[in-house]
Amino acid sequence: MFIERFICYLHFEKRFSPHTVTAYSHDLCQFNDFLTSDGLDILTISHQEVRSWMLALMEQGSGAKTVNRKLSVLRSFYKFLQREGFLRVSPMIHVKAPRVPKRLPLVVEEQKMDALLDSEHVFEDNFGGMRDRLIIELLYGTGMRLSELVNLKDQDVNQYEQYIKVLGKRNKERIIPVGAPLIKLTKEYIMKKLSQNFDNKASSLIVTNEGNNAYPQFIYRTVKSSLSQISTQSKRSPHILRHSFATALLNRGADLNAIKELLGHSSLAATQVYTHNSVEKLKAIYKQAHPKA
Repeated sequence: MFIERFICYLHFEKRFSPHTVTAYSHDLCQFNDFLTSDGLDILTISHQEVRSWMLALMEQGSGAKTVNRKLSVLRSFYKFLQREGFLRVSPMIHVKAPRVPKRLPLVVEEQKMDALLDSEHVFEDNFGGMRDRLIIELLYGTGMRLSELVNLKDQDVNQYEQYIKVLGKRNKERIIPVGAPLIKLTKEYIMKKLSQNFDNKASSLIVTNEGNNAYPQFIYRTVKSSLSQISTQSKRSPHILRHSFATALLNRGADLNAIKELLGHSSLAATQVYTHNSVEKLKAIYKQAHPKA
């Protein structure tokens, strides 16, 4: 009952995305299953049971980042129960999150991205090839999230003002300016899509070869396949292109607050992680070039 009420609160009041609501629900159900297997109740436990769950997760191979995310879900859940009057003291007050080692965001080098997008052999000369190119161009050229690209509509692309309207997390709308080449490619793609005479009228900008709305796994496979042509790094996901977008802007002197707005981050702290890539690049140049390095 309590989990269901919390999920409704996230969905209708907080207006979290369906993906986030599903993740919260999964984590809470996993925690509840852990408790009920020992005959415990989610409303009456102490911090000791939460710590036991943490240890169980780590023994099963979950990393510190995953455990921290699940603990964050629990904190929100028990804070909600306190607010609603179901609980007086949260069991989370004595729970410390495990330390997460800092890792720099992985990016694809600009030269490799140029080679991919300038190549005449990676993308086929047909509707599918044009769509796949547009997927890469949009992710790398705007830094939008996978979910934002999936939900993008034809009318969200303003061809005259040269910007794209994106609906981000928590239904927060933002405007991303784009260059003339990307607008031109998008316009050509939309015309090509219309010429396919798909029977179904998909609402999304990006569609499959059958004309259906694209879905996250479809976009993921497209990006992975395309990046495998130029990169051997293990991670070749849409989020890598988002990191690459932000890092490219920062390396060219873009203001951090402007990058924050383009990415749709709620706080500057989330954007500052990209400064580490630039610092590491400067360190490498210094070590290579300075006689006293």
